[in-house]
Amino acid sequence: MEKSLKQSAKKVKIYTTSTCPWCMKTKEFFKENKVKYEEVNVGSNEEARNEMFQKSGQLGVPVVDANGTIIVGFDKDALKKALGI
Repeated sequence: MEKSLKQSAKKVKIYTTSTCPWCMKTKEFFKENKVKYEEVNVGSNEEARNEMFQKSGQLGVPVVDANGTIIVGFDKDALKKALGI
């Protein structure tokens, strides 16, 4: 039973920049689907930019870390699958 409780607790982090239209679309998708997330702006945070690059191998945004699944760009199908929605 504990395992199912942990699975239902989603941990989502999105790496963004202030001017990224795909980041805005991804955040809209999260709001529409009531997904809580932590947003990190890599445009002003070098440490976060390095963390994002280590996870994804990419410098482009958005990068989403959904429970350890890394999704680069706005990929609705991949987000749904990773989030179980």
